[in-house]
Amino acid sequence: MVSAKLLHVSEQVEASIERRVEFEMAALAAGQIAEMLERAELGQVFRFCGFIARKNRNSKALVFHLTDFETIS
Repeated sequence: MVSAKLLHVSEQVEASIERRVEFEMAALAAGQIAEMLERAELGQVFRFCGFIARKNRNSKALVFHLTDFETIS
């Protein structure tokens, strides 16, 4: 299992107004995805797939569970 922190930055349109969206989110990867993530270069731009779930049953904190990712050129 590999823990990471992902940084998201994008421009979104809300009520016809452009808005910059930035946030960090805790992430977890297991198995083959964890091995791939360990080999990935820091600072690259990636597209991640996965799901968001509570950190644990009693927590309100959310974690992004990675199921796949690819490098964006």
